[in-house]
Amino acid sequence: MKSAIAIRHVHFEDLGVLEPFLAEQGYGVHYLDAGVDDLRAVDAASPDLVVVLGAPIGAGDDETYPFLTHELALVRQRLHVRRPLLGICLGAQLIARALGGEVRPMGVKEIGFAPLTLTPEGKASPLAVLDATPVLHWHGDQLSTPPGGVRLAYTEVCASQAFAHGPAVLGLQFHLEVDPAKIERWLLGHACELAQACIDPKEIRRQTQKVGPALSATASKVIGQWLATFDHDSQAF
Repeated sequence: MKSAIAIRHVHFEDLGVLEPFLAEQGYGVHYLDAGVDDLRAVDAASPDLVVVLGAPIGAGDDETYPFLTHELALVRQRLHVRRPLLGICLGAQLIARALGGEVRPMGVKEIGFAPLTLTPEGKASPLAVLDATPVLHWHGDQLSTPPGGVRLAYTEVCASQAFAHGPAVLGLQFHLEVDPAKIERWLLGHACELAQACIDPKEIRRQTQKVGPALSATASKVIGQWLATFDHDSQAF
C-alpha cells in the first residue's frame, strides 16, 4: 500500500472527498495535526504523497504560531526530495514561501464558489478539467507564483490561484477537496469570519447544494491526473 500524510490544522478542513479517492488508488492516509503532533519527527522523504491542508491563519504567522517554523522546514525537506507534494490554501502558501514566493493580504476576502480562469499552462495541466467548474474560495491572503513555478489559474481578485513547480509539486489556493455533505462544519468553524466579512452562511449553503457535487466529481480527476503525471515521469507542465 502506498502512503500519504496529510498535515491538518483544523479538524474540519481535512482531505474531504479526496480521502476516499486516495483509498481507491491504494493510499493509506495518516493525518498529522499541526500544533499537536511533533512535525520535527516526521521523515519528509518516505511517504508517497504529502498533502498540506488549509487553516484560518497566515503562512507568515510564525511568531504567533511557532509550529509553522517546523512545518515550513518539513515542506522544504519534501521539496528537496522532489516527491509528490500537494498544498491546499495555507498549504499552497507555505510551499510558495518555502520556494521564495511571497504571501500577503489581498485587502478583501474571497469566500464562496466561483470558477477559475486558467492560464495557457493551466489548460495544459491537470486543472484543465476544472474549466467552468466553480471551486470553493476561502481566503484573505494571496500567494505569488514562486521562482521556478508556473502559474496555472487566477481569479479577478487573486492573481495566482494555482501553481506547479515541476511535475511533483502542486499548490492550490482554492479548495476542491471540500465534501458537500460536510459543509456545515465549515460554516460553523468559520462563523466569526463569515460574520466579519458580511457573508450569509445561507448563500454558501445554497452554492454548495448547487455546484458541490460537480466539484466533487472533478476533484478526483484533477488529483488523479496530477499523480499519474508524476508516476509516469512526464515532463512538467
